[in-house]
Amino acid sequence: MFLRKYQGLAACLLALSSPVWASSAQPRDFGQPAPATKATRSVEVVMDDMSFTAKAIDIKTGETIRFVLVNKGQLLHEFNLGDAAMHARHQQEMMKMQQSGMLTPTGMKEMDHGSMAGMDHGMMKHDDPNSVLVEPGKTAELTWTFTKATNLEFACNIPGHYQAGMVGKLTVSQ
Repeated sequence: MFLRKYQGLAACLLALSSPVWASSAQPRDFGQPAPATKATRSVEVVMDDMSFTAKAIDIKTGETIRFVLVNKGQLLHEFNLGDAAMHARHQQEMMKMQQSGMLTPTGMKEMDHGSMAGMDHGMMKHDDPNSVLVEPGKTAELTWTFTKATNLEFACNIPGHYQAGMVGKLTVSQ
């Protein structure tokens, strides 16, 4: 019994020992967040379980897009803007959140860290400016100004969702 408790605590400590956050400090060379009042147009994206209704979105450099994200599925989903390499890194962060118990199939939950004194628990969060989580039956928004012509993806990086097809092409042209 003691060994099982120790292994469980060790797993929690290992999961929490490396910082897990959606890295807002990393530069986004394709643009930046913007207030919804600056949007030049709105694009609705419906999320079902393991699919987006939009498969591709075309944008012009300089446009500010208000993405209206409607989750009609039974699971928590994410809308994240980035390239394939950024999504791969973010998927690893989301996996750590899931393994820690913070990320559940239907939402994010606050961690009870009272029994783990001395650890920095403020590092585990989901606050990337180019990403939003949308709970089942809810609607959220993300507004972004695109400053560079590039090929991106919009994706759900919750473990397994990207691989199941929750990814679309986002083309920013001159």
